[in-house]
Amino acid sequence: MASLVIRTGRAELDFQGIRTEFALPSEFPAAALAEAEQAVSAPAGDREDATAIALVTIDPPGAKDLDQAQCIERVGDGFRVHYAIADLGTFVVPGGALDAEVRRRGQTLYLPDGNVPLHPTVLSEGAASLLPGVVRPAVLWTFECGPDSEPTSVHVRRALVRSEAQFDYESVQASFDAGTPHPSLAALPVFGQLRRDRAAERGAVELQLPEQEIAPNGDGQWKLLIRPRVAVEQWNAEISLMTGMAAAKIMLDAKVGILRTLPDADGEAVAALRRSAQSLGVSWPEGASPGRMLAGLDPSRPESLALFVDATRLLRGAGYTAFSGSLPEVTTHAGVAAPYAHVTAPLRRLVDRFATEVCLAVSAGEAVPAWLTAALPQLPSLMGTSDTLASKVERACLDQVEAWVLADRVGQEFDAVVLRAGENDADVFVASPPVMGKCLGAGLPEGGRIRARLVEADPENRRVAFERVG
Repeated sequence: MASLVIRTGRAELDFQGIRTEFALPSEFPAAALAEAEQAVSAPAGDREDATAIALVTIDPPGAKDLDQAQCIERVGDGFRVHYAIADLGTFVVPGGALDAEVRRRGQTLYLPDGNVPLHPTVLSEGAASLLPGVVRPAVLWTFECGPDSEPTSVHVRRALVRSEAQFDYESVQASFDAGTPHPSLAALPVFGQLRRDRAAERGAVELQLPEQEIAPNGDGQWKLLIRPRVAVEQWNAEISLMTGMAAAKIMLDAKVGILRTLPDADGEAVAALRRSAQSLGVSWPEGASPGRMLAGLDPSRPESLALFVDATRLLRGAGYTAFSGSLPEVTTHAGVAAPYAHVTAPLRRLVDRFATEVCLAVSAGEAVPAWLTAALPQLPSLMGTSDTLASKVERACLDQVEAWVLADRVGQEFDAVVLRAGENDADVFVASPPVMGKCLGAGLPEGGRIRARLVEADPENRRVAFERVG
């Protein structure tokens, strides 16, 4: 799906109102900043020298908070995967002022006019970030994998690493298309696709919905676009998922840690999805799981978009589950179709640092520190609050730009796809400009294409509404 760019037409528009409404922090407390500055010059401690491994990073263009670096090698008919993760445990003192502040924040919040970082930028964009050409402390995961991409051994430890290069998804995809990938990524397409095949076999659920983004257009204005997800982004995500699954296994075997959990969908939710597929004319292969059926859909077709939206009912109830001494009732994540933990984005997400510290202690045969076991029960609430805030801020920013973009187009008609129909209205997706909004009208055809007239675009209240034409 190609990117669609719409200019807002006014350069002075900003997101300060959203920052104020949600009381987003603008600065770190002085004590937390002082600790961060002091941590920059602190010794990295005794750790393995892994600087000879040719690691590279893949992130969005311009990113400075680089959590992960990777190197994938063919070893015989199998694979060796090195995955280095920024080591925040080196910089954040448990119980200190910085620790207290990052617990309060929970995660980095991304707004179009600047982020609200989890950690001070001297760490997140400096000393802790896996920037190219500099030695950094990291947590290094090494996977020995068979021909089917399944790990046969996992080794996690603290190390010193050095990234050779910083890439973005589009440039890496272009290098694959041209047949000139970086040697450390040459095996990624084969390995990544094998991992995607394994995910489909497990019954993992992936919803390929249009991904709206807001970006500056270079002259102080904003553009609203749909960013196509290139294949390399999907392959890269599989490396992170494999690491999260390995971390979950380490913690479950030790009966201590924190998982990202999602209960399996109940029978009624699956039955409702089957009914939706039938009404939309989507074939559901005999014996296929919901994830396998969804993976076979063409995301550009309107009936597929409608079914992806309907399938969100399968992914309700995600949360974090902490445990110590005994296993929790739910240990799996239904979307991943396996036990899973967050450990690969500690610069941007609080829980990853704690889960990583558990994995390091268990793998080294050491007792999990008392400060860590005391913190684990607090994390589900902290992350739940943070996730809710992040979702609200993201939606508010999108609503704001949609209203700005459409403010002078009230009365115009647009082509739209009906995503989810109610009794008197429906959620619709308008491709140009890329907007998701409410459309008034009874009996709207779920998965169908309609003409919709814009009847409201209110920037002050961040509200957009359409009505069906004809």
